[in-house]
Amino acid sequence: MFLVVSLFVIGTVRANVVYNEEQTDNQTATDVHLEYVLLNEDNPCARTCIEGASPMICRYHFKIEWYHTLSKACYDCPFNTSDCFRQDCVPGDGYKRAVVTVNRQIPGPTIEVCQGDIIVADVTNMLGSEGTTIHWHGQHQKNTPYMDGVPYVTQCPILPHDTFRYTFKAIQAGTHFWHSHIGMQRADGAFGAFIVRVPEEQDPHFQFYDYDLAAHVITVLDWEKETGLEKFLAHHHNDADNKPTTLLVNGLGRFVEFDDGSNSTVYIPTARFKVEQGYRYRFRVINAGFLNCPIEISVDNHTIKVISTDGSDVAPTDATSLVTYAGERFDFVLNADQDKALYWIRFRGLMDCDERFKRAHQVAVLEYGGLNTTMDDYPEGVTDYDTSHRDGTQINALNRGVESNSTYISMPQLESLEKWDTSLKSTPDIQYYIAYDFYKLNNPHFHKAPYYGFNNISDVNLRLLTPQFNHISMKTPPFPLLPQRNEITKDMFCNKDTMKDIDCVENYCECPHGLNVPLDAVVELIFVDEGFAYDANHPLHIHGYNFRIVAMERLGKNVTVEEVQRRDRQGLIKRNLLDAPLKDTVTVPDGGYTIVRFVASNPGYWIFHCHIEFHTEIGMALVLKVGEDHDMLPVPQNFPRCGDYLPELTHCEGDNCDNKCKDCNNAPVIKTVSLYIIVSLLASIHLS
Repeated sequence: MFLVVSLFVIGTVRANVVYNEEQTDNQTATDVHLEYVLLNEDNPCARTCIEGASPMICRYHFKIEWYHTLSKACYDCPFNTSDCFRQDCVPGDGYKRAVVTVNRQIPGPTIEVCQGDIIVADVTNMLGSEGTTIHWHGQHQKNTPYMDGVPYVTQCPILPHDTFRYTFKAIQAGTHFWHSHIGMQRADGAFGAFIVRVPEEQDPHFQFYDYDLAAHVITVLDWEKETGLEKFLAHHHNDADNKPTTLLVNGLGRFVEFDDGSNSTVYIPTARFKVEQGYRYRFRVINAGFLNCPIEISVDNHTIKVISTDGSDVAPTDATSLVTYAGERFDFVLNADQDKALYWIRFRGLMDCDERFKRAHQVAVLEYGGLNTTMDDYPEGVTDYDTSHRDGTQINALNRGVESNSTYISMPQLESLEKWDTSLKSTPDIQYYIAYDFYKLNNPHFHKAPYYGFNNISDVNLRLLTPQFNHISMKTPPFPLLPQRNEITKDMFCNKDTMKDIDCVENYCECPHGLNVPLDAVVELIFVDEGFAYDANHPLHIHGYNFRIVAMERLGKNVTVEEVQRRDRQGLIKRNLLDAPLKDTVTVPDGGYTIVRFVASNPGYWIFHCHIEFHTEIGMALVLKVGEDHDMLPVPQNFPRCGDYLPELTHCEGDNCDNKCKDCNNAPVIKTVSLYIIVSLLASIHLS
């Protein structure tokens, strides 16, 4: 946790850059000299960035492990508010449950560096029974593709009790985050903020704010009473819902009511953000959510000025509220121009979090300085779901495209401050349509025909629809593609062209889904949300790149690829090829389309997927192979390898036991039941 000191110290230092954990192998940045404003003596990398200064080497040690909310470390939390902020106390929303933490924090440690700094992060897996990886969401890993942190694409999972060192340069400036990229670990708490700043001379928005503080980073996510895996299994194999219960803001939430013994109700304290009247503050919002729960954010009595999204600057745009989807980040400026008081910051869940279901919402506190208040003081006013919405201009509104009126501002209507580049040329070099929806299929992972096929189940609540890209579910490769690409066979990958002779509309199709992209090609991806099953908004995230959002429109409750193609031929789709905003995560209106462009200048294997964890887990993903193998960087020395182990069977009798024994693959197989009977008989004979 960072402490911003009011007395700034300026000086020249020789940096030994280590924080969070004790230093390993005594490595020092022996030749690093810099001048900086000291923000936190425990984290010298969190500094004011100076133009022309040398980069720093910033070392981290992450220990990822199973832990528990309201553990013994919390003492008397929430009855004693200060106890909720003790070392290793993870309060959550007050519900006692298992969690996955990094260094026993939710969110995990914040990384704050200057652009160009070198990140050295040692990740130790202490989960005990499952692998893990860390993805650096928003960093494109140009020249360091093996550090992207995607299991079976760029690396093997980090096995329990092993440590993997991620080393890369923080190139993409702005608001980003890191998170586990395996299973439901992000949903259970394995994530943290990753902030990359630039010198004020390089910040086009510097004149719009007075302070950019570590204390004004906001992470928000949907939250459950049980682990993500428990919820996943209960929903996919039984009739449990997939609807979030509540939200957490910086790991805290008012949800569970505690009785303090005097007929008063006590809650877990909320996140608080302090400001001084008359100043302007840059806030950084990170949506680490894992289910279909877009989150509307507003601040009572204040407007916000959005200046950046996913690390890319946009023309300042005023709004009453904004909507953020899983994986997105927004920076906004808040002008503390109201009366000195406490104000609610409101977070309202949409879609699967809305009033039809569990009405998931949360609050935090904006606290003006100069008040005689404590952590137990809160603003006046109701804080239920219905009061979490404010009328007025909204950025990134749910299910809205460029067809919206002026009240709703969709992503293509934001103006990028990074002007024209070759991705915006009139005609792309390559174009792919990626259509998706939820389909009624005998997905053998959840509906085994004929035993309990999709249509064999009479209870519609037990029928599980399958989300797919182009009617194909992604099958995880047996080994990591990038470091072991020499093992890839010619027919390993599939896509809608290779599967054209198979009816994947009526039959479940699963394979390593891949698209080939020539190096340096201008790529246009057209995402079509067919919308026939029911409303859902899928936040789509690309690794290795960001893209220009050149078009977005909702055409109706549902749409087909053919309809989008027809409209394009007729000139009815208007692309912004001048100043379209840059993002790495974007949604598509249900029953509509979103069109993005990028230059494929980063060779490697890059995953593209829905950032709703339940959807990715069951195959809503594909891999972009950019360039040829010879275009890709060599595998780092001693890089971990993994894969299947399937040796030839051997069957030998008597003295004929050598490598030339015959009928090796026709050896008799003892079935498990038979083996159990034999072992049991031998055991009974021995005991008798």
